[in-house]
Amino acid sequence: MSELAFFQRAGVFTIADVVAWTGAHPAPDADLSEEIRGVAPLETAMPGDLAFLDNSKYAAALATTRASACLLTRAFADKAPAGVVALVVPDPLRAIATAAARLFPEAARPGSMFGGSGVSPGASVHPDARLEDGVVIDPGAVIGPGAVVGSRTVIGPNAVIGPRVRVGRDCCIGAHVSLQHALVGDHVIIHPGARVGQDGFGFAMGPAGHLKVPQIGRVIVQDHVEIGANTTIDRGANRDTIVGEGTKIDNLVQIGHNVVIGRHCVIVAQVGIAGSTELGDFVAVGGQAGLGGHLKIGAGAQLAAQSGVLSDVPAGARWGGAPAMPMRDFFRRVVELDKLAARAAKPGGAAGSEKESR
Repeated sequence: MSELAFFQRAGVFTIADVVAWTGAHPAPDADLSEEIRGVAPLETAMPGDLAFLDNSKYAAALATTRASACLLTRAFADKAPAGVVALVVPDPLRAIATAAARLFPEAARPGSMFGGSGVSPGASVHPDARLEDGVVIDPGAVIGPGAVVGSRTVIGPNAVIGPRVRVGRDCCIGAHVSLQHALVGDHVIIHPGARVGQDGFGFAMGPAGHLKVPQIGRVIVQDHVEIGANTTIDRGANRDTIVGEGTKIDNLVQIGHNVVIGRHCVIVAQVGIAGSTELGDFVAVGGQAGLGGHLKIGAGAQLAAQSGVLSDVPAGARWGGAPAMPMRDFFRRVVELDKLAARAAKPGGAAGSEKESR
């Protein structure tokens, strides 16, 4: 089977273009005229490819790479083999992201899955909806009454934009996404299958049964947010659920009603955040962590994967474990448990002593 490339280059570019995009510093005598046709890892890169090195554990691959150019820090610049143009940058990962977005812009911002422009004949747009110039709507999408979609936004196939929902400009709403009771800012990407603005999980529980509490709030998604596939964000009960500017949310995340997420947070896959919890700016939450309700997570805090967070976390703290605690305390407990297990496993250890005392 012949190799199929899903992303096409935006044009013909050279190493000199990469230097201009990233502010990289090549050697004074470096030849910057060679064409860059792709981006590849060090170990598989071929002539015409751009590679990068941002982790010393991959330094050995640099010595044998066949890439035409490599983005790296100054510490590795003299280790690039002959024929590879070393491009020195402070942060190779950010530099390769910048270059890749210029080379393959369709990979950075999803487009129409139907390859169309304008409103597809197979879409259903209510007469009371308002679409600004340049909106693309794929087949099967539904735009409800009073909804507003900003210019250059793409609505994927079978997506549903509910009544009076606002979607900003330059957004990408993926296939099968549903948006209701939501206000979405500009430059927002919502990946396929995400659900935003459905009922929060609110019930007045009692021995006679559980009475549903009407959820009358909204979801506010600010600018430059990215929401992963099959993530769910419940609308507020009596105030808004808010996702702050620049926050990045992975796939399969559950965010409960009234949650407030600050700016530029990172929330990794399978995290669950219970209702009315607040995250400050630049909080990072590792995969499968669970956060209880009505908590405050301070700005810049980091929560390790699979943490069970049941109390407030101070700003800038690093917590892990279940129940979550400061990482230093968590590691200390792990070490002590290992010591206890080792003693118990020895002949005459804790287990043996217990038997002798009976």
